[in-house]
Amino acid sequence: MGIRVEGTPNPNAMKFTTDKLIFEGTNSVSVMPGNTSDYEILNDLMNLEEVDNVFGYQNFITVNKQFDAEWDNLNPKVLEVFEKHNY
Repeated sequence: MGIRVEGTPNPNAMKFTTDKLIFEGTNSVSVMPGNTSDYEILNDLMNLEEVDNVFGYQNFITVNKQFDAEWDNLNPKVLEVFEKHNY
């Protein structure tokens, strides 16, 4: 098991890639503030205070943080959610 964390061109977004399939099929899934998803991992990520929105496709989730949040504080919380869901 492993999670690869990568930066994106957007400094407010980080890509978390797993070696397991999270989302079946060819559709992407996104959750914006105030919305929920059929996927508990996305709902758990959205419940983190510093997360603004999430986007997932097959084996990765991109997390967009709130503007004033710091990745040094948020990354461990995001990784805890992945671990909770056995990724």
